[in-house]
Parts: sequence; C-alpha cells; structure tokens
Amino acid sequence: MITRKRLATGACALLVALTAALLPTSASADEPAADESPKVELVLDVSGSMRAKDIDGKSRMSAAKDAFNEVLDAVPEEVRLGIRTLGADYPGNDRARGCKDTRALYPVGPLDRTEAKTAVATLAPTGWTPIGPALRGAAKDLGTDKATKRIVLITDGEDTCGIDPCQIAREIADQGINLVIDTLGLVPNAKTRQQLSCIAEATGGTYTSVHRTEDLSRRVRQLVDRAADPVVTPVATEGTRQCADAPQLKPGLYTDRQSFGEHRWYKVDLLPGQELRASVSVSADRAVNNDYGVLLRAVTKSGREIVRGSEAGDGRTDVISTGLRYPKPERDDDEPGDAKPAAETVCLQVSNSFSAPPSVKTTPGMPVELTVDVVDGPADASDVASFGLGRGWWLLGALVLAGFLAGLIWGWLSRWRFAVWRTH
Repeated sequence: MITRKRLATGACALLVALTAALLPTSASADEPAADESPKVELVLDVSGSMRAKDIDGKSRMSAAKDAFNEVLDAVPEEVRLGIRTLGADYPGNDRARGCKDTRALYPVGPLDRTEAKTAVATLAPTGWTPIGPALRGAAKDLGTDKATKRIVLITDGEDTCGIDPCQIAREIADQGINLVIDTLGLVPNAKTRQQLSCIAEATGGTYTSVHRTEDLSRRVRQLVDRAADPVVTPVATEGTRQCADAPQLKPGLYTDRQSFGEHRWYKVDLLPGQELRASVSVSADRAVNNDYGVLLRAVTKSGREIVRGSEAGDGRTDVISTGLRYPKPERDDDEPGDAKPAAETVCLQVSNSFSAPPSVKTTPGMPVELTVDVVDGPADASDVASFGLGRGWWLLGALVLAGFLAGLIWGWLSRWRFAVWRTH
C-alpha cells in the first residue's frame, strides 16, 4: 500500500504529475504531431502587491525571481519556452492603461538561459493585475500549431480589471489548440484561490497554492517537464452509492465531483498476475473546516477490504491525496493450460470527511481526480508489494524470531555475568 502525503503545492498536485506518465490513449485527447516541440509560456504577475514580504522572509517578487532562475537552469532542451509579464510597466491610476499592461518579456522559442535570466532580473513590482489580457496574449504567443502548449500563470491576486479571466480561459479551451493553463497562487486568499481554480479547471490544468520559494520552483519545474508529454484530457465519470451499479473504469484519468462526507464507488477488472495502482485527489475549492481526510479503498464485490490508502489533515488545504496498490497473484500451475483466466472485479471506494461553515455552499461537490492504472504484477520478491497486504505475516514472523533469539542471547549473557559475580 502506498499512502500519499498532502499536496500543499502541489500537490494537486502530486497527484496530477503522476497521472500524466500513466495514462493510456483511452483517456487522452488527440495527441499532437511527434515532430512538434512542446511550448511553455511562464506568465508572471509583476503588480504592486508582489512587494509583500511574506514568503521565506522576502518579497513575493524576490521569491519568484529565485524560482525562475532554478527553473530556467532545468528546462529540457526540447521545450521552447517564453516569459510574459502582467503589471510590469505602468505604475499609474489609469485603469484603461493599467489593464493593457502585459507584454512578452522573452519570446517563445529555443531557450538562451543567460538572456532569459537577465530579462527576469530587471523586473520590479509596478502596477495592475490584468490576468485576462495576459492569458489572451500568452495564447497568441504560443500559436495555433499542433504542439503541446502550457501556460503557467504565477500570481498573488485576482484580476483587477473587471474582465473574467475564467471566461477567457474557457474561450481559449474552445479553440482546440492543445493548450493547458496551470495556475499558482502566491499566499492566496479565498477569492484568488477560487478564480485561479476556475481558470485551471476550464482547460484541464491544475491549481497550486504556494507559500514557500522551494515549493514554487519545484512546482514550476514539474509543469515545464510535463509540457513534453501529450496533453491529457480527463474523462468525466460519475461514481455511485454502491459497487453493484458503479461505472466500469479502464486505465486512465477520471474526474468527478463529490459532496461533503460522501462515498462514491467505481469498478476495475483485474486479471491474475496484474497489479492495480490507483490514486485520488480531492480539491478543497472552497473554505472548509479543520480536521478532514480522504480514503481510497479497494474491496471485493462481497465487501471484503483488500487494501486501503488514507490521508488526513488538520489545517488549511487546497488538495489532499492518497493512493493504493493491489497485486493479484498468478493463477495456480495446476489449472488447465487452455483455461482463460478469470478477471476479478475490484471495487474502488472514494470517501471524504470534509465539512464546511454554514455560510459555504456545498453544491456542486468538490472536484475529484481519480487515476487508475493496471500493470504487470511485481515478480521480484524484494518488492514488498508483491506479497500483498494480507501476506505481511512473514515480516512479523521474522521480527518475532529475531526477538526470541535476542532474548536467548541476552538471558545467557546475564546468567554468565551473574555467575562470574558470585565467583568473585
């Protein structure tokens, strides 16, 4: 069993990075042409609020610059990268001018790391927060070819121009240009978190809350690395209240919505010699109470639990995730050689223990992302998972035997020392 710790930043992401490597074509969008290099545009908020010093004792702008320097050093050679700013040039109070303040700082293309770092070093917190126009500009920078494209938006606040950036993200998604928008909120409040979550969800991207420089650089690097992978479109599904009529899932990435304190069921078929790997993330896209948890269980159709993964928290969160593994042993050798192995139906239960203040709406339910993968079971006995959850007795037996032998040796030494003491 694998139990995942909470993705504060990423989590959402943890979990979402894991899924990109495991997904088959059944749960993916049309793949871009293999000869097209992936493109990424980093969109950085340089508005006046980035002066706030609440990230590792330094300003948000300094934290962003430090993170960018690390990211630029690690950009894969095949990725064409660009940088766009918003709020970097106009410091005045003219809203019309402030809401046009977005420009390409470094053009999308082969990366000159020194030139890009130099450009970022010149930035200073200045003006407004025109997120919507910046997203439009970034989409234009990336073009309409068949390459995979990502916009990584880094901001510490919501749009200040009265243009709904979530609607703009929907318009970009409707263009069908293989473009995903990922958002990162620096020390976000509830309104910022809601807006950035909506932008990401509109294009199949991810939202991450960031409170440390280390988390920011790590998350941006993950997203840039993922740009080289085909864009994955999650498949919408709807779990049921019992396993009998649950949807049958194949390996892939699925999305659902789950109410507070709800249980939802899904089914997966598993052949002998295969291993089921599943993970789930629940996004707290609204204010929730402290003390919460998420549970992912694999059970038989008769209700017997096979394995489980769980995670809990007692503070603010944006995403909480957990996972599990279940290997199904090979069939016995004495079975007829021409007998077709029977598949086992494994029921997956997703539960949460979230609650919310009375003022918070509980509908629609919280976003759920479920990853399912079926691989060949581990053949190496050194992989503890190959023994299955119920076969851990061998480890307990080894510990008991070791304790017994240690007790015998200690008893013998104690008697010997006592005998020596009496002799003298």
